[in-house]
This record gives sequence, structure tokens and C-alpha cells, in this order.
Amino acid sequence: MRRRLIQSTLAVVLVVIAVFGVSLVIVETRTISNSAQERVESEAVQLTSIVDSRIIGDERITAEVLRDQVGDERYARIEIPGQAAIEIGEKPVGDVIRHEAKGEKDEIVTVEESRSAVSREVGRTLLIIAAVALLAVIAAVLLAVRQANRLASPLTDLAETAERLGSGDPRPRHKRYGVPELDRVADVLDASAERIGRMLTAERRLAADASHQLRTPLTALSMRLEEITLTDDLATVKEEAHIALTQVERLTDVVERLLTNSRDPRNGSAVSFELDEVIKQQLEEWRPAYRSAGRAIVSSGKRHLQAVGTPGAVAQVLAALIENSLMHGGGTVALRTRVTGNQAVIEITDEGPGVPTDLGARIFERAISGRNSTGIGLAVARDLAEADGGRLEMLQAQPPVFGLFLSRTPVTAPSGGEDRPVR
Repeated sequence: MRRRLIQSTLAVVLVVIAVFGVSLVIVETRTISNSAQERVESEAVQLTSIVDSRIIGDERITAEVLRDQVGDERYARIEIPGQAAIEIGEKPVGDVIRHEAKGEKDEIVTVEESRSAVSREVGRTLLIIAAVALLAVIAAVLLAVRQANRLASPLTDLAETAERLGSGDPRPRHKRYGVPELDRVADVLDASAERIGRMLTAERRLAADASHQLRTPLTALSMRLEEITLTDDLATVKEEAHIALTQVERLTDVVERLLTNSRDPRNGSAVSFELDEVIKQQLEEWRPAYRSAGRAIVSSGKRHLQAVGTPGAVAQVLAALIENSLMHGGGTVALRTRVTGNQAVIEITDEGPGVPTDLGARIFERAISGRNSTGIGLAVARDLAEADGGRLEMLQAQPPVFGLFLSRTPVTAPSGGEDRPVR
């Protein structure tokens, strides 16, 4: 591209020089020739006038007297009747410019100039024109190189940006070049880079979330299947198989929920549901793991609360909090339900050391963890809670108390259905 721009610019300049330069040479040549002819004629007329005045004044006419009136490069011949011809200067040879004038006393004055002097002047003029043309060509080449670099370098940068996008590096460069068309292309590439970056981030986040969220249901399912393999009691097998199928359904719901959130985190499917069912399901699912760890998990508080949300999402939030207590907490884990205003609250607490002071509210940030864990669980739990209009907060750091707030659907509770502990 650089070569084409330089060649095209140089071609235009050469055409302009050829058109105007040739015309200028012709005009200057004619001007110089006409000027030389006019000088010869003017000198002949002037010399004739001087000779006339000296003849009338009966003054002596010699070559020495008239020499100052004739230029160095010209030759003059004065013919006066009755006298010998007077010659001034050296008679030129070859092609000459000549003019003859006749005076009042019949004297004849002839002035000649060699055309070689005119040719030399024309040559000097041509040399000046050629020097100007050469400077114009050099300036045109420099300008063409500068313009070519100004256009070609941005295109090279844009090509490198597109290549980086194709190789998986979506960082926008935010570089502009002062050329509207190229800046428009740069804007589009930067916008594409940002979109690709967001897409890649969402894909990586989905992969990390899926890995984390599927781990717990798969572990629980594996434990149920192990229970089936270790018993010969048909009733126990059926019960464990039923629980395993329920967990498979939850696993499917987890996958669908993750995919839904990856497309649009605000696209929830909130319904009115009973918190007791979700809490009971989580207690059944996690008791074997807590029993294996020599710990207990219990629930208490207000019963028969109707909340608005997605049961699967609420179950995932509770699972993340229960798993967090299993991994990082200690002692008995307690789930307590209560009502505050128009919200139903599920509090999860344990008897462990709690959240380190230096973490504080950052515990919900991704990749933030007080122990050797992924730091994803609580972040995903908060996203799931907020997707249905709820919120997840750390109410107390030591001992740890996490609260899941959900919109409440008021219903009439059965008699004796409040504040009844369930184990």
C-alpha cells in the first residue's frame, strides 16, 4: 500500500510538472527571445539618435565616442554618407539577432547580438525551472511517504488488533489515528473486543460456577448410591433410590439455573413456595455428610413460611452456605427461619471461628476465601439470591451468621406452627 500511494502521488506530481513545466519553458524561451530583440532594437534606435545629434552639432563621431552606448555582448556598425564605416565591438558569427535603423542624415546604424547569449539565458532559466521541479518531486515524495505511513501504519495496527482478537486476546487498545474512517474501524474492533471479553468472562464464570455447584449434588448422589450398594434391605434401597432420583432432579435444576443465569441473571422464574420443604430437603441431603464428620445440622424457627423465589435457586443458596459451614465452620450448624417486615429470613450459623476480620464483606467477592477453597460458592450464592429479588448478607462474622432474605407471601399458619424446632 505504501508503494502504491507513493507511486500515485509521484505520478500526479510528474504530470503536473510536465504540463506546467513545458508550458513555462516555452513561455520563458519566447519571452527571453523577444526581450533580446527589443534590446537590440532599442539600442539601435538610441545609437541612431546620438549619431543624428552629433552630425547636426558638427561634432566628431568615432568608435571611442560611441563605445559606451553599445553593450559588451553586442556589435554595432554606423555607416555615415561620405565617411568610413564605424564598427564597435566584435562582429558575431553564426545565428544573430539583428536590427537596422536609418537616421535623419541618411546614416545607417546596425546592431547585432549573437543568439548564443540568448541560448545561455534560456539555459539558466531552464536550470532554475528544473531545480524547482526537482524540489517539488522531493517534497512530493516526502509528503507521499508521510501520508502513506499515516494510512498504512494504522491499517497494520488494526490488522494486528484483529489478529489478537482471533488468537483469544480480547483486550481493547483504545488507539485512534486522526482519520475518521480508520477511527471508525478502531471503534468497531474495540467494541467487538469488549463484547468478546465479556463473553469469555461469562463462559469462564459459567464453567467455574458449574464445577462448584455440581460438585455438591454429585457428591451427595454418590453417597446415596454407596448406601444402596451396601444394603440388602429392599425398603432401604427404594428409599435411597427415591432420594437419589430427587437429587438427580435437583442436579438438572442446577444446570438449567446456571445456564439461565449465564444468559440473563435477571431472568428469574420466581414463584410462591414453602420454605419448610426446601429446608427439609437440604437437611436430608446434608445429614449424611455431617454425620460422617461427627457433627449435626438442625433447624428451628417459624414454620410454614411462604416465600417468593425459585425453589431450586434457594436450595442452591442454602447448599452453598451449609457446605461452607461444613468445610470452614465447626460444631452444630443451625438453620433458623424468622420474619422481618415483609421478608422471610433464613439464618445459617455454626460454632466455628467465623469469618476473619480482614475479609469482612469481601467474603462474597469471587476468589476471596479465608481457607484453601475456590472462593466461588458464596459469590454464586449471592448471585442466585439476587436473581430472584432476594439478598444474601453476612449478619455476624464471629460466630458466623449468614442471612438469606426473601420476599414473603403471608399465609395463615396452622395452630402451633410457630417457633417449633425440627431436627
